[in-house]
Amino acid sequence: MTFDVTVEPARAENAAAWVVLRGQTRENPISADRLATLGVTAEGWARDVEQGVLIGLEARRADHLLGYAFGDRRSGEVVVLALRPEAEGQGLGRRLLQGVMRALVACGHRRLFLGADPDPRVRAHGFYRHLGWRPAGALDPRGDEVLEWFAPADPTPPGPT
Repeated sequence: MTFDVTVEPARAENAAAWVVLRGQTRENPISADRLATLGVTAEGWARDVEQGVLIGLEARRADHLLGYAFGDRRSGEVVVLALRPEAEGQGLGRRLLQGVMRALVACGHRRLFLGADPDPRVRAHGFYRHLGWRPAGALDPRGDEVLEWFAPADPTPPGPT
């Protein structure tokens, strides 16, 4: 159940917790040391949030971080969606992802993209496709499949002012 879960804008002072949680995911965990070799540190992540480069949402139950999602305001890329194993299967990943998607569309992006494991046995493979993401026909430099999502045209034209 997610009734006692809050989803709020990510706060830079929580960056160290984001790094820790990334290593605790059930599938595709990445340790703090490995993230650092990829150029991802708590300091850099916090700076990108403070400067508005990354748009993020955090999910919490009380003071316990359950998950987060971040998107790059400049490119329209969903850069990460991560949940603790106990938070899976409750609709929280969808809620976080869709919140970041809305924020990126509000920044003017019509095409969003992300990299996901191409293995159909991995949960993310079906998760994103179920939510309307489609293969772009390419792999990113890490070997992940690039998926894309296009914002629908505004179904309601602006009314009279």
